[in-house]
Amino acid sequence: MIRSELIQKIADENPHLYQRDVEKIVNTVFDTITEAMADGHRVELRGFGAFSVKKRDARTGRNPRTGESVEVDEKHVPFFKTGKLLRDRLNGDE
Repeated sequence: MIRSELIQKIADENPHLYQRDVEKIVNTVFDTITEAMADGHRVELRGFGAFSVKKRDARTGRNPRTGESVEVDEKHVPFFKTGKLLRDRLNGDE
């Protein structure tokens, strides 16, 4: 599902809301999660999962095309851990 499909689904299920308002709500939620993670915070949505940022140390990598060694800088990457309810639902343990 992409963002526009999510907005459309929410708008369809809530006919009392305007599409533009649903779009603002969805964008605000995503922007808030992104900002919190950029500030190094963890975002937990109970029953769904938790978003956090993990640090990857600098390392020596390999260029797959040439086989040449290259230095890879330290970086921060997003990480998502599923919540118990989501994990149970995906595995049919409702």
